[in-house]
Amino acid sequence: MDEPVDSKTVDPSSVDRFPKQKAFNLGDVVTDAAKILTEEERTKLEQQNKRLVTPFQALKLEQEARKHWDLFYKRNENRFFKDRHWTTREFSELLAGEDPASAVSSSSLAKPDNVERISVEKKLLEIGCGVGNLIFPLIEDGHRDYFIYACDLSPRAVELVRKHNLYDERYMKAFACDITTEEVFQTLPEASLDIVTLIFVLSAIHPEKFQSTVANIYRLLKPGGVMLFRDYGLYDMAQLRFKPGHKIAENFYMRQDGTRSYYFAEEEVSKLFCQAGFTVMVNSYIHRRTVNPKENIDVPRIFVQGKFRKPERT
Repeated sequence: MDEPVDSKTVDPSSVDRFPKQKAFNLGDVVTDAAKILTEEERTKLEQQNKRLVTPFQALKLEQEARKHWDLFYKRNENRFFKDRHWTTREFSELLAGEDPASAVSSSSLAKPDNVERISVEKKLLEIGCGVGNLIFPLIEDGHRDYFIYACDLSPRAVELVRKHNLYDERYMKAFACDITTEEVFQTLPEASLDIVTLIFVLSAIHPEKFQSTVANIYRLLKPGGVMLFRDYGLYDMAQLRFKPGHKIAENFYMRQDGTRSYYFAEEEVSKLFCQAGFTVMVNSYIHRRTVNPKENIDVPRIFVQGKFRKPERT
């Protein structure tokens, strides 16, 4: 169950910059204000600076990013992440019948040889698909009126997607690629997609590659296409829990398994997408406290969630 978040932990001095999300759960605090840190939390962040990841180690983590994610999926397979049945509730653009982009023919999209595709107009790409925790719930819930592309840095994750009993190349295609590079354009042409999802993915990418990633998404979308975003917010509980020896750079950390995580400010996300040419539909922090008394869980989380549109042709 979700309980109210104490509004005293949110900075009231911030002025609204963009339209905010609506509250999807009881107790959500939706705001463009960052969390106000307690003295104890400030001390925790200061302690993290006492021992940083060395430049050599940071470079090695970047060079071996694919390897670490492959090892992650080798260990966990499909047991780690829960299916995201919440996405259609919080991103209505994913619902069958919704059309966020202009009706542009996309019959030129690449397709597997000898596979007859179901005739659909809309095209969706999930970046960082993992083992399919977003795309397969969509299919289970009957949202099959668009063709789904799904990519991940980890070839092992993509292989697990392809082995899923719901995987069917008549209406989906999973492929491995590094979205920070031009590699994605070997599978998808520019201006070919109606929707792109980037959910808990950008945070795993080095901050120096944020701009190239968002620029590639902009190129992939049709005019009027929509980018759906959610990721970890600044001062989220997980950020405050890191011990010395895990901080790579400001708001950027190494986990025990070698994967990495960045924690975003709301204004930073808006600026990143605006600089790439997007217009901001909505963008805000979501402060959410999830409580499960049975499992003795009481977790305050902070996310940044937004929707960004590629402008129509002028």
